[in-house]
Amino acid sequence: MSRMIGTTVRGVRAPIIRPGDDLAQIVTDSVLEAAASEGFSFHDRDVVGVTEAVVAKAQGNYASTDDIAEDVRSKFGDHPIGVIFPILSRNRFAICLRGIARGAKKIVLMFSYPSDEVGNTLVSEEKLEAAGVNPWADVLDEKRYRALFGENKHLFTGVDYVEYYASLIREEGADVEILFANRPTAVLDHTKHVLCCDIHTRERTKRLLRAAGAETVYGLDDILSAPVNGSGFNADYGLLGSNKSTESRVKLFPRDCAAFAHDLQRKLSEATGRQIEALVYGDGAFRDPVGKIWELADPVVSPGFTEGLSGLPNEVKLKYLADNQFRDLSGGELKQAVSEYIRNKKADLKGTMETQGTTPRRLTALIGSLCDLTSGSGDKGTPIVLIQGYFDNFAD
Repeated sequence: MSRMIGTTVRGVRAPIIRPGDDLAQIVTDSVLEAAASEGFSFHDRDVVGVTEAVVAKAQGNYASTDDIAEDVRSKFGDHPIGVIFPILSRNRFAICLRGIARGAKKIVLMFSYPSDEVGNTLVSEEKLEAAGVNPWADVLDEKRYRALFGENKHLFTGVDYVEYYASLIREEGADVEILFANRPTAVLDHTKHVLCCDIHTRERTKRLLRAAGAETVYGLDDILSAPVNGSGFNADYGLLGSNKSTESRVKLFPRDCAAFAHDLQRKLSEATGRQIEALVYGDGAFRDPVGKIWELADPVVSPGFTEGLSGLPNEVKLKYLADNQFRDLSGGELKQAVSEYIRNKKADLKGTMETQGTTPRRLTALIGSLCDLTSGSGDKGTPIVLIQGYFDNFAD
């Protein structure tokens, strides 16, 4: 009988992870226990994903708002700081903003609009059009924003982020000035010292500011890129990818993820006798079409993975083959012809018509997104994801 199941994805439960835990061994034991419990076996090129959150927890990669404040103070001194393009998130950015404000005397907080980088909306496009505002040219202050648009609460959280962020800054004893603009250089009319809080556009933003005469330019990736008073840190991403841990502490994005993935691969392969691939995953790259929110608030989908997950898929579109090369075949003949075509496909199909309609994304982005959707961000308790059959095809 033909094998009728393709890719299967299982969220695997694990113990609560604490700093100092041997996470690679815990993941291995959890996956083996799941296999024994559910009665499945392992195959070459199975994939085990581990969420970045538990990797960082096991590393003890934490920092306090005081640590953030000290690093900000050391980089900006007493200058007013332009904090530009923050995302709207109580979990992702608010706790960082508290630390930033603690290290400053004045914050010029400049929002992108009508939404932030990941799609959280400050004001609807319909309201912009009705007001005759051009978000690519017009710079608004808070008074003008309120006069035009009033209070705008987030669709899902019910938070007015303009007021919320301003109140956080004032609570930390700093003055605050609010702006709305999409040109990063607009902030230079108010201060020449800028902290760029955008994620995926940060290098362009820094370059534009420096070219326009900014005197001090850093990004969130530069804050806590080294330890402060023995704190956690991330040399590559700093505060990017961090999450709120407590009211005064953040969990940073994990370090040395490639080394962890290889250690996990070795343990899994020794335990199963199979060549298992492994990756650490963060936010998946997908969008909610109703709320318009992109999930990708981490700097990368996967900060570490084994070699078998490098590159892009090399797939042909079954529908295209059936409708073109083999349009005169049906039934068993069609199945045989398509299977044979797949078995003999070229090692690199880039640019060929047979690939149109497939998904030209990196494997780590696709698999990491699948993992993130499976594990969720709440109380499922499955920080480990086992994927089987991902690299199978119609001819197998």
